[in-house]
Amino acid sequence: MARIAVIGAGTGAMAAAARLSVAGHRVTVYERTETYGGSLGRYARDGFVFDTGPGLLHLPAVYRDLFVKTGKESLEQCVTLTQVDPASRHLFADGTAVSLPNASRAGVVGALDRALGAGAGARWGDFLDRAGTAWNRSRRPLLEEPLPEDRQVLGRDPYPSVRLRRLLRAARQAGTVAEVGAWELGDPRLAALLDGYALSYGLDPRRAPAAAALLPYMEETFGSWYVAGGMRALADAVYERCLARRVEFVFGAEAVRVSEKDGRAAGIELADGGSVEADHVVLGAQPSAGLLPAGEERSAGADGVPVPGRFLVLLSLRGAREAGAAHRTVVHTVDPVAEQEAVFGGRTVEQPTVTVLRPDDPATRPDAEHEAVTLTVTVAPHGPVDWADAALRERFADAVVGRAAEAVPGLRERILHAEVRTPAETAGDTGAEGGSVPAPALAGAGGAYLHAGNRTPLPGLYLAGGWSHPGGGLAHAGMSGALVAGLVVEGDGFRGSQ
Repeated sequence: MARIAVIGAGTGAMAAAARLSVAGHRVTVYERTETYGGSLGRYARDGFVFDTGPGLLHLPAVYRDLFVKTGKESLEQCVTLTQVDPASRHLFADGTAVSLPNASRAGVVGALDRALGAGAGARWGDFLDRAGTAWNRSRRPLLEEPLPEDRQVLGRDPYPSVRLRRLLRAARQAGTVAEVGAWELGDPRLAALLDGYALSYGLDPRRAPAAAALLPYMEETFGSWYVAGGMRALADAVYERCLARRVEFVFGAEAVRVSEKDGRAAGIELADGGSVEADHVVLGAQPSAGLLPAGEERSAGADGVPVPGRFLVLLSLRGAREAGAAHRTVVHTVDPVAEQEAVFGGRTVEQPTVTVLRPDDPATRPDAEHEAVTLTVTVAPHGPVDWADAALRERFADAVVGRAAEAVPGLRERILHAEVRTPAETAGDTGAEGGSVPAPALAGAGGAYLHAGNRTPLPGLYLAGGWSHPGGGLAHAGMSGALVAGLVVEGDGFRGSQ
């Protein structure tokens, strides 16, 4: 039985802790804050309850596997999962609206044809077929296996871009998300739909490889799921599973350095001057200076571009949620290029893309005559933008509410209270530099969109969570925990799930 110290209590770290404990190891989690869950936070006021992190779950199979491998009770016995339908409603700049059904390719094709005109659905369907090819080509090495030492294996883009012939000019093929939208989809609204998926994950459509097409494929194929009571309930369930497997938690314990002895990780040093001996160390938080071997920290995105964060407006509303309201509505920007230049250039934009979440969940509101609504915008991180500036926060929140009013009838008149959370708050809550939110790893672009591997150059030190392979997002973080556990238990010969 090995002693294992886990730094951080995010979902990826807890997933690793539960699996390692089941394997017979003595696992202790050290968390610098007073709670668990990482990005899966919760805000409550006067009977209204809001998630402050992800609002929906994709690829629930990752957490089903975690619960199967760590206990008798299944995921569905611990939380209530519901597929939201429609999966999303989209409001485009020209006034067009379309609702996309959950996990139904034929339904999506039909909805797009009716809303955007004949042929739109077929073009999106053909695109999803190509995205499915990218998924099949990269799923195992990108999600289910440890990152190979030779990253060039994942450097080639798996998306089979259409070769477009042009009169008297060389043929061209899309290499980025934006080029796929412009050259293959043939409709600015379909391009906006694709750009919106990329942006919601914190990816710049102008730079992200075409392989990002697997993100809408993943959502539209495997569905979007809501956890009753809010997504924080998933963190509660994973934490309870850890306790049931005798994982110990020490809160208010900030790790400042991984100690070394005889050329391998030997424990951690804490901010209060204490130290902990361990046979293995799992870092489940963003690497900070001094924690990892030199050169392993990765706090910026591809090409050194700062990783975006999220701006939230949590609205307590008077009045009942109208019948038939969509759980998720995306109000698309009128100027995608201006938005992308702002988000990835360290500025704010006047008319951002806003995601409106309206769960039909009695647990999120004081009674049936009120509603809890969350507005989310991808924004530049704290630092390039001073999100501590009260005037800026108020001005941007007002712009966000104005955009969301297109999706929620009588929104401004219904507001009882508005709580604003910016990347500055995210930085304080999670410790992530600038309040950045890591994106999922992507193949292509010469490996520029990959994350640090779960195994580090220092023997005995492993990385879990969104800042390591296979990247950000609940499903990806959960997979990182499975990969770390496999590497610790089976050693360097571990090749992932079969």
